[in-house]
Amino acid sequence: MDIQGTAALITGAASGLGAATAKRFVDAGATVFGLDLAPSIERAGEAPAGVTFIAGDVTNEDDVQAALDKIGEAGIPLRAVVNCAGVGWAGRILSKSGPHQLELFRTVINVNLIGTFNVMRLAANAMQHLPTVDEHGQRGIIINTASVAAFEGQIGQIAYTASKGGVHAMTITAARDLAQVGIRVNTIAPGTIDTPMLAGVTDEYRENLEAGIPFPSRLGRPGEYAQLAQFLTEHDYINGETVRMDGALRMAPR
Repeated sequence: MDIQGTAALITGAASGLGAATAKRFVDAGATVFGLDLAPSIERAGEAPAGVTFIAGDVTNEDDVQAALDKIGEAGIPLRAVVNCAGVGWAGRILSKSGPHQLELFRTVINVNLIGTFNVMRLAANAMQHLPTVDEHGQRGIIINTASVAAFEGQIGQIAYTASKGGVHAMTITAARDLAQVGIRVNTIAPGTIDTPMLAGVTDEYRENLEAGIPFPSRLGRPGEYAQLAQFLTEHDYINGETVRMDGALRMAPR
């Protein structure tokens, strides 16, 4: 599917993976609408050329629907949705301070899993009314973001692992559900990526992270995630897949 001349909705677009994907899709000729929390948009400053920031919460039905309505009013067909919004806090089931906080677990699931599902279901509903783009009836694609933690969650990642495992598990079912309206669904499972979340770590910690990645022995780059998102959008026969992007990393217990 050709990106040029289409609209793309990217969540978490104010920083990290979402920001890199927004830039990549703009460079490919798309008009990008970036949904993110208001404080994140304020920190990002002025939106890049070709990107329209929309303040909203992926877990809020009204916020997501309002963003989709705004895209519809722009008159540009929404062909790609990339879910990059997510959170991750560490916590063991049992620690010295007691059992894992239930509300913390619930929050991570709510943002990473339910938020992804909320955007997916509402975006699919909007996309199903678009004209098809080819003789096979394709209308668009939804790309979700899991993590290698979905497969090898480390100690202290119980909430994050559960949420990202859920995103991975939804992929094939979502692809089958939405096949009837010509919408493909794929998921990217990144490894250790050099995002703002790692900005405060020491050089020694960064080097240890890189040493655990077989090849290339470095952190992944947000631009590489964006490149893969574009590839999955343009490759019409990849559907229902979770693609690991991790340099052959397999996470150790800690």
